[in-house]
Amino acid sequence: MAEQEKLLVDLNQYLKAGVHIGTKFRTKYMSQFIYKVRPDGLSVLNLKKIDDRIGLASKFLANYEPGDIIVVGRRENSWDAIKKFSEVTGIRAITGRYPPGMLTNPALEIFTEAKILLITDPWPDKNALGDAVKIGIPVVAICDTNNESNYIDFVIPCNNKGKKSLGLLFYILAREYLKNRGAIKSDDDFKYKEEDFGVEE
Repeated sequence: MAEQEKLLVDLNQYLKAGVHIGTKFRTKYMSQFIYKVRPDGLSVLNLKKIDDRIGLASKFLANYEPGDIIVVGRRENSWDAIKKFSEVTGIRAITGRYPPGMLTNPALEIFTEAKILLITDPWPDKNALGDAVKIGIPVVAICDTNNESNYIDFVIPCNNKGKKSLGLLFYILAREYLKNRGAIKSDDDFKYKEEDFGVEE
C-alpha cells in the first residue's frame, strides 16, 4: 500500500485509462518497461515505472519556460489532450501534420525557436523528431512497447494509442509541470479534471 500512495494519481485511475496496455510488438529498448505479456499477446507496461517517468519528465520540462517547449501529436487520438495541455500550461502545441522545417528554417513564416520537444509517438511524429535532432534540442517522447528510442533523450513509457490513456497522461503532466514551476502549490490548486483532457470518450 505504501508504494501505491506514492503514485501521482490513484492506481485505479491508471488502470481505468489503460495507460499500461501496450501492443503485441516489443522493441529491445522498451522491454525494460514491460511487466508481463498477456495470454492474448499484448504487452503490459510496469505502472510504477510509468508513474516514475511521468514525474521525472515533468521535473525535466519544468526547467523550461512554456514558450521554449513545443508538444507535437500527429495522431487524432492525442489532439484533445494536447490542446488542453497547451491551454493549461501555455506550452505551444502542434496537432495534425507537423510543418516541415518549422524548427530548422528561419526563412519560413512558421519558423519557431524551441529549446525542447515533446512528442506523443516517435513514428508519426518522426519529422518533428528529425528537426529537433538537426538543431540539437532534447526530445521527450511518449513511447509504447513497439517504439524505437533512437534520438530520444527521455522516454515516458505509456499506451500512446488510446485517447483515455493520453488524456490522463497529459492531465498529470500539466499538473506536475505547473507544480514544479511554482505556478500552483498543490494538487488541490489544479482546477482541471481528467475529463477536460479527453479522458472520457
